[in-house]
Amino acid sequence: MSDLLRLRPAATPAMIAVFDDAAVIAHACAFEVALARAQAAHGLIPDAVAAVIASGVATHQIDAALLADEAALAGTLAIPLVARLRGMLPDEAAAALHGGATSQDVADTVLMRQVKAACRLLAADAHRLYAALARQAWLHRDTPAIGRTLLQDALPVAFGLRLAQAAAGIGEALAQLDAAVARHAVVQLGGAAGTRRGMHDRGRAVADHMAAALDLVAGPPWHARRTGTVAIGAAVGLLIGAIGKCARDVSLLAQNGVGEAQEPLVDGRGGSSAMAHKRNPTGCQVALSAAIRAPGLVAALLAGMPQEQERGLGGWQAEGPVIADLFLLAAGSAAAMAAVAEGLDIDAGAIACNLAAAGMDEDIGESAAIIAELLGQKD
Repeated sequence: MSDLLRLRPAATPAMIAVFDDAAVIAHACAFEVALARAQAAHGLIPDAVAAVIASGVATHQIDAALLADEAALAGTLAIPLVARLRGMLPDEAAAALHGGATSQDVADTVLMRQVKAACRLLAADAHRLYAALARQAWLHRDTPAIGRTLLQDALPVAFGLRLAQAAAGIGEALAQLDAAVARHAVVQLGGAAGTRRGMHDRGRAVADHMAAALDLVAGPPWHARRTGTVAIGAAVGLLIGAIGKCARDVSLLAQNGVGEAQEPLVDGRGGSSAMAHKRNPTGCQVALSAAIRAPGLVAALLAGMPQEQERGLGGWQAEGPVIADLFLLAAGSAAAMAAVAEGLDIDAGAIACNLAAAGMDEDIGESAAIIAELLGQKD
């Protein structure tokens, strides 16, 4: 069984794959191989033993459904996974596997590797969205339109200014996410109490070696110090909110009686099961639904920050599913709105008609200059 009917309407297939069972198992196995190779490189286990571990783990066959049942009983994925991997290895390699590590080391490192993969996917669609909005904003930098404040007609603005502000917000949020991941996607290796006991003063070197192998940042253990995961999750929430602002504006512009912009016509999208005449802003719906769900998820991360002493109970265990949900929502939102922005159907006639009906002049102030500043462009 799967839960694609729940996940797929809100997320992309590629992002779903980043957080699926196969990816979790693969990243956990990569942790064990990287640990063994790093320990061998720094004289903690023989090179031959590390090679046996790497070979044995690479050929593992693990049933995800059985592992899930075992993890539910054990309270953590690492306990049954390590037991299964040890069962596939000869005695010396089995004893060396997972040496000096703890279950949370595996869980946190797996999550950070998923974060790195998720950010690469998310950035592609977020940049598509930004570029499409910026292009339309620049094209309409001199197009007078009625500005609206508090949902009422206000004064004229360039139609492109609204799009440029949305693009700028998305760009700022994406930059914050990039910075959070660059700083906080840190490998976790602390051992049972975060002291790297048993590493014979080579724990830092082992962690550094693992970080390089796993494409993560090197740093000291962070078992109960969760500022990094919360910063990443909050940055994803910020991006979801920025995309939601764009979706809100487009959906308002698409209303009957306004009609200044519409989502592109796509076969099978935006219709109604009961009203054939409707052209629903379905892409905006995806983004707005994500923006409604995201604040609660970010709040859950914040609520889990006061973790107990060296390793907490319940707090860090809650983070993985929350981070996954945030990235899934962000991916669906960015992909949906990128498609909307790239095919946005702007009706210049409706823009002009609404401006005239409001009895406004065409003085758009410094709209064009502000657009240029927001987008970093020059006339």
